[in-house]
Amino acid sequence: MFGADKGSSQDLDGSGLYIGIVQARFNSGITSAMATACKDELLRLGVQEKRITHLEVPGALEIPIALQALADKNEFDALIAIGCIIRGETYHFEVVANEMASGIMRVALENKIPIANEVLTVENVNQALARQDDKGRDAAQVAVEMANLVNAWA
Repeated sequence: MFGADKGSSQDLDGSGLYIGIVQARFNSGITSAMATACKDELLRLGVQEKRITHLEVPGALEIPIALQALADKNEFDALIAIGCIIRGETYHFEVVANEMASGIMRVALENKIPIANEVLTVENVNQALARQDDKGRDAAQVAVEMANLVNAWA
């Protein structure tokens, strides 16, 4: 069977992995809660605290460059992007969300490193608050699963 000898599709064993987190400070109440949930889940999955690097950047548009800086180190099995973009009254929401997502994908593909993109793009603060903890945990799970998948095929 194809892939039977390689990592399982849901390998959530984080022991031995190095994970980098880039968190935007804009909407910091939400992004800090997400980062806390993410780190707690990484620890629960077996990632050692000393193997988690956490950087903060001003906003969502700065996330890709920080991810690139971490990717350039060639020390991480996966990276995580955490942020929150809340729709306002102008087109700025779409510009920030689209450019940030495109930048994250470029970093992932050009560096062949999994990046869990958990930057919330929501209509209002209530939507963000309702998602912050679950999405923080999801980010950790995606990063660990994808790191194990990519490492199994490297």
